[in-house]
Amino acid sequence: MKEGGRKQNAMSPCAACKLLRRRCAKDCVFAPYFPADEPYKFGSVHKVFGASNVNKMLQELPEHQRRDAVSSMVYEANARVRDPVYGCVGAISSLQQQVDMLQTQLALAQAEVVHMRMHQLSGSTNQQHQSVPHAGSNSSSENLYQSSRVLSSQTKSLFAMDMVVDQANMGHCLWSC
Repeated sequence: MKEGGRKQNAMSPCAACKLLRRRCAKDCVFAPYFPADEPYKFGSVHKVFGASNVNKMLQELPEHQRRDAVSSMVYEANARVRDPVYGCVGAISSLQQQVDMLQTQLALAQAEVVHMRMHQLSGSTNQQHQSVPHAGSNSSSENLYQSSRVLSSQTKSLFAMDMVVDQANMGHCLWSC
């Protein structure tokens, strides 16, 4: 059975103590959060933050907040290893750009739906009344349609860039590592 990342019978060092090549004490602050079977977690955290800084951060936090802090450090360290300049901020910025583009695309689709409904409504009104169509009634609808077509062609060129997602690291999880 495992307790806090190590076996009860054999004193297997946690990933942090193994990487630091030191003896893992019973009260090791790293052991509950960096189990021996997940050495990559501490490796990236150590590379970015340093073992002594991680130790200090964990010591200063109440025990009930440490797991979340370690999870955040692992996420930030993995993001920082992938993108040394921007780290998490680069991922957040990339996702925000995607949200902005998708909101633009949604607005264009909604405008097109409105245009189609107006066109459908004007067609059914013309059939019911069998009267001469007004020259100015369709111009605002036509202007909306033309502007949505121009925006749509601009947006399509943006979406041809494989979005902003890093396709090479798509299978790699940033959160649970």
